[in-house]
Amino acid sequence: MHPADLPRDLAVDNSPDAVLAAVRAIARGPLAEVVEAIDREGHYPRQELQQLAALGAMSAHLNAPAGRGDFALALRAMAEVSQVCGATGFMMWCQAVCGLYMQASGNPALAGEALLALARGDVLGGTAMSNPMKSYAQIEGLLLKATPVDGGYRINGNLPWVSNLGPGHVCGALAGVVDEQGQLVREVMFLLRCDGDGVELRECPSFSAMEGTGTYALRLKDHFIGAGEIMADPAKPFIARIRSAFVMLQCGMAVGVVQGAIDSMWAVEDQLGHVNQFLEDRPAALQAELDTLTARVMKLAETPFDPSVDFFIDVLDARAHGAELSLRAAQSALLHQGARGYLMSSEVQRRVRESHFVAIVTPAIKHLRKEIARLSAEVMPA
Repeated sequence: MHPADLPRDLAVDNSPDAVLAAVRAIARGPLAEVVEAIDREGHYPRQELQQLAALGAMSAHLNAPAGRGDFALALRAMAEVSQVCGATGFMMWCQAVCGLYMQASGNPALAGEALLALARGDVLGGTAMSNPMKSYAQIEGLLLKATPVDGGYRINGNLPWVSNLGPGHVCGALAGVVDEQGQLVREVMFLLRCDGDGVELRECPSFSAMEGTGTYALRLKDHFIGAGEIMADPAKPFIARIRSAFVMLQCGMAVGVVQGAIDSMWAVEDQLGHVNQFLEDRPAALQAELDTLTARVMKLAETPFDPSVDFFIDVLDARAHGAELSLRAAQSALLHQGARGYLMSSEVQRRVRESHFVAIVTPAIKHLRKEIARLSAEVMPA
């Protein structure tokens, strides 16, 4: 879907409310029709992703001309989709942060027509930053290595899984630059093109709730990157600048998954409320907690590039709250629905698995808590 194909009312009204209404129509219409195929058959919803991109749902957070610089709108759009399909909401995040990298790079080769193609959905993209984020938290070592050569670097290494990939796709990636002795001297961040020489996509084992996310293992052998692919060299200052926005955007997934779980509770209230009233985590209480969290995230979205450590701690804490609330809400929805929620075809059963993903996708709850503890110790007065 291109702008000329958009609904007539959206063509003349691209206000946030109109964009969200159009996103909601896609989520509850064509996306809802294929959500079971996404979940259980590994169907990749390319058409729906491109429709969402054409609406600006995955580029709203970018600055003009690619977007409107509206992080709140990007989060709300992601939540609308995640309410119906958490896997597609996750892919929206992948696309959104890939665009974030490209624009923040300041590289004309990435921030020009290449970024517009991504914003339009002509090109789809992911993020291979799980391993680097864990590396910076001292959870694991860097898996990609960059060797300096004339005009750029040769990249070698393997990543176990990267999402929203496929033929013609791109993703943001990071490699450790090694000297002649093989010692790590810095990191370089770059745009990886899946069709590039020396890039191989390998099928992964089946994933719970994430089969349709275009997730592959990446193998890079002597893959060359030049000036046109460099996002940041060195990468650490760049990562420090975008880290809050990177993590904060994931809150859209959590908000949507929680809201979907709450809606499932209300759906059986008339029939089962007389017994469900004895359960903990009732829908009204969860809704109040979600509304408070959403308001907190929307406030953070006003200053996504605040460089302060205190702000980053707040973002990490909100992200952790979203993950924990996802687990509680999804489990409570299952208990509220009873046997019908235990059917494999049930949206509640799928959402339980989606909530687990919200809790373990990088940064996972344990990663978040580790970083909060480390950063809090750094800012505490002696």
